[in-house]
Amino acid sequence: MFNEGRSKMTTKHLKIDDSVIDQGDPMAIIAPLWQSVNTYGSKIEYEKGLEQFSYPQRLIFAMMWFIAEFFNGGFYQFYTNATGIVWEDAIDGFELIGIIEAKEILDISASRFHPKPSFSQNDREDYLDSNDTDFEDLDNRIYELDKKINLIDKIVEYIKENRMAFYFQGQIEVDESTHHSI
Repeated sequence: MFNEGRSKMTTKHLKIDDSVIDQGDPMAIIAPLWQSVNTYGSKIEYEKGLEQFSYPQRLIFAMMWFIAEFFNGGFYQFYTNATGIVWEDAIDGFELIGIIEAKEILDISASRFHPKPSFSQNDREDYLDSNDTDFEDLDNRIYELDKKINLIDKIVEYIKENRMAFYFQGQIEVDESTHHSI
Protein backbone atom coordinates (compact mmCIF):
# COMPACT_ATOMS: atom_id res chain seq x y z
CA MET A 1 0.00 0.00 0.00
CA PHE A 2 1.26 3.52 -0.87
CA ASN A 3 0.92 5.08 2.60
CA GLU A 4 2.42 2.17 4.49
CA GLY A 5 5.18 3.31 6.80
CA ARG A 6 4.23 6.97 6.45
CA SER A 7 3.18 9.14 9.34
CA LYS A 8 -0.41 10.26 9.57
CA MET A 9 -0.50 14.04 9.73
CA THR A 10 -3.47 16.01 11.00
CA THR A 11 -4.02 19.72 11.51
CA LYS A 12 -5.24 21.19 14.77
CA HIS A 13 -6.16 24.75 15.65
CA LEU A 14 -4.89 25.92 19.03
CA LYS A 15 -5.14 29.22 20.85
CA ILE A 16 -3.05 30.13 23.87
CA ASP A 17 -4.19 33.43 25.37
CA ASP A 18 -4.55 35.06 28.79
CA SER A 19 -7.38 32.72 29.75
CA VAL A 20 -5.13 29.69 29.23
CA ILE A 21 -2.09 31.32 30.83
CA ASP A 22 -4.07 32.47 33.87
CA GLN A 23 -5.05 28.86 34.61
CA GLY A 24 -1.38 28.26 35.42
CA ASP A 25 -1.00 24.89 33.73
CA PRO A 26 2.33 24.94 31.86
CA MET A 27 1.37 21.82 29.90
CA ALA A 28 -1.69 23.56 28.47
CA ILE A 29 0.38 26.66 27.72
CA ILE A 30 2.93 24.71 25.70
CA ALA A 31 0.31 22.45 24.08
CA PRO A 32 1.17 23.69 20.57
CA LEU A 33 4.75 22.47 21.04
CA TRP A 34 3.82 19.37 23.01
CA GLN A 35 1.62 18.20 20.19
CA SER A 36 3.76 19.15 17.21
CA VAL A 37 7.49 19.11 18.06
CA ASN A 38 9.14 15.77 17.36
CA THR A 39 11.55 14.83 20.15
CA TYR A 40 11.83 11.27 18.88
CA GLY A 41 13.67 12.01 15.65
CA SER A 42 16.87 13.77 14.74
CA LYS A 43 18.16 17.11 15.99
CA ILE A 44 17.21 18.54 12.56
CA GLU A 45 13.59 17.36 12.96
CA TYR A 46 13.50 18.76 16.49
CA GLU A 47 14.78 22.15 15.33
CA LYS A 48 12.38 22.25 12.40
CA GLY A 49 9.43 21.62 14.70
CA LEU A 50 10.45 24.55 16.88
CA GLU A 51 10.70 27.12 14.08
CA GLN A 52 7.25 28.65 14.55
CA PHE A 53 7.60 29.11 18.30
CA SER A 54 9.25 31.75 20.48
CA TYR A 55 12.52 31.14 22.26
CA PRO A 56 10.81 31.17 25.69
CA GLN A 57 8.22 28.63 24.45
CA ARG A 58 11.06 26.41 23.27
CA LEU A 59 12.86 26.58 26.60
CA ILE A 60 9.75 26.00 28.72
CA PHE A 61 8.96 23.00 26.51
CA ALA A 62 12.45 21.62 27.19
CA MET A 63 12.23 22.23 30.94
CA MET A 64 8.86 20.52 31.10
CA TRP A 65 10.32 17.48 29.31
CA PHE A 66 13.25 17.51 31.70
CA ILE A 67 10.92 17.64 34.71
CA ALA A 68 8.66 14.90 33.32
CA GLU A 69 11.54 12.52 32.65
CA PHE A 70 13.61 13.43 35.69
CA PHE A 71 10.81 12.92 38.21
CA ASN A 72 10.08 9.57 36.61
CA GLY A 73 13.62 8.23 36.91
CA GLY A 74 16.30 10.84 37.49
CA PHE A 75 19.02 12.05 35.16
CA TYR A 76 19.61 8.54 33.83
CA GLN A 77 16.05 8.34 32.54
CA PHE A 78 16.18 11.87 31.17
CA TYR A 79 19.31 11.19 29.13
CA THR A 80 18.38 7.68 27.95
CA ASN A 81 14.92 8.61 26.70
CA ALA A 82 14.44 10.15 23.26
CA THR A 83 13.27 13.35 24.89
CA GLY A 84 16.77 13.84 26.28
CA ILE A 85 17.36 15.64 22.99
CA VAL A 86 16.16 18.76 24.84
CA TRP A 87 19.07 18.73 27.33
CA GLU A 88 20.75 21.88 26.03
CA ASP A 89 17.50 23.84 25.85
CA ALA A 90 16.62 22.75 29.40
CA ILE A 91 19.93 24.17 30.65
CA ASP A 92 19.27 27.45 28.83
CA GLY A 93 15.71 27.47 30.15
CA PHE A 94 16.68 27.30 33.79
CA GLU A 95 19.09 30.16 33.20
CA LEU A 96 16.40 32.18 31.40
CA ILE A 97 13.92 31.88 34.25
CA GLY A 98 16.56 32.56 36.88
CA ILE A 99 16.92 29.15 38.54
CA ILE A 100 20.69 29.21 38.36
CA GLU A 101 21.14 26.29 40.76
CA ALA A 102 19.14 24.01 38.42
CA LYS A 103 21.12 25.28 35.44
CA GLU A 104 24.38 24.52 37.26
CA ILE A 105 23.23 21.02 38.21
CA LEU A 106 22.24 20.29 34.61
CA ASP A 107 25.58 21.68 33.43
CA ILE A 108 27.36 19.25 35.77
CA SER A 109 25.21 16.34 34.53
CA ALA A 110 26.06 17.21 30.91
CA SER A 111 29.77 17.44 31.77
CA ARG A 112 29.68 13.77 32.81
CA PHE A 113 29.49 13.01 29.11
CA HIS A 114 32.74 13.67 27.30
CA PRO A 115 32.76 16.12 25.69
CA LYS A 116 28.97 16.66 26.00
CA PRO A 117 25.75 14.64 25.57
CA SER A 118 24.87 13.66 22.05
CA PHE A 119 21.57 14.70 20.56
CA SER A 120 21.15 11.06 19.50
CA GLN A 121 19.31 8.88 21.99
CA ASN A 122 21.30 5.79 20.97
CA ASP A 123 24.61 7.59 21.43
CA ARG A 124 23.62 8.88 24.87
CA GLU A 125 22.47 5.41 25.93
CA ASP A 126 25.64 3.78 24.59
CA TYR A 127 27.79 6.31 26.41
CA LEU A 128 26.02 5.82 29.73
CA ASP A 129 26.03 2.04 29.40
CA SER A 130 29.74 1.87 28.60
CA ASN A 131 30.89 4.46 31.16
CA ASP A 132 28.86 3.51 34.22
CA THR A 133 27.94 7.16 34.78
CA ASP A 134 26.40 7.86 38.16
CA PHE A 135 23.99 10.76 38.69
CA GLU A 136 22.75 9.95 42.21
CA ASP A 137 24.38 13.03 43.76
CA LEU A 138 22.80 15.29 41.14
CA ASP A 139 19.44 13.54 41.37
CA ASN A 140 19.44 14.33 45.09
CA ARG A 141 20.32 17.96 44.45
CA ILE A 142 17.39 18.41 42.03
CA TYR A 143 14.98 16.72 44.46
CA GLU A 144 16.14 19.03 47.25
CA LEU A 145 15.96 22.11 45.04
CA ASP A 146 12.41 21.23 43.98
CA LYS A 147 11.35 20.81 47.62
CA LYS A 148 12.79 24.25 48.35
CA ILE A 149 11.43 26.26 45.39
CA ASN A 150 9.04 24.05 43.35
CA LEU A 151 10.32 24.11 39.77
CA ILE A 152 6.84 24.05 38.19
CA ASP A 153 5.71 27.04 40.25
CA LYS A 154 8.77 29.00 39.09
CA ILE A 155 8.04 28.10 35.45
CA VAL A 156 4.43 29.24 35.79
CA GLU A 157 5.58 32.46 37.46
CA TYR A 158 7.95 33.15 34.54
CA ILE A 159 5.22 32.44 31.97
CA LYS A 160 2.76 34.78 33.68
CA GLU A 161 5.36 37.55 33.88
CA ASN A 162 6.26 37.08 30.19
CA ARG A 163 2.90 36.04 28.81
CA MET A 164 3.26 37.70 25.41
CA ALA A 165 6.02 35.22 24.53
CA PHE A 166 3.55 32.37 25.06
CA TYR A 167 0.56 33.61 23.08
CA PHE A 168 -0.22 31.35 20.17
CA GLN A 169 -3.04 31.08 17.71
CA GLY A 170 -2.85 28.95 14.64
CA GLN A 171 -2.76 25.65 12.97
CA ILE A 172 -0.23 23.05 13.94
CA GLU A 173 0.63 19.94 12.02
CA VAL A 174 0.46 16.95 14.32
CA ASP A 175 2.21 13.71 13.44
CA GLU A 176 -0.22 11.23 14.98
CA SER A 177 2.57 8.67 15.40
CA THR A 178 4.82 10.93 17.51
CA HIS A 179 2.68 13.64 19.11
CA HIS A 180 2.36 13.84 22.84
CA SER A 181 -1.05 13.89 24.38
CA ILE A 182 -1.67 16.28 27.22
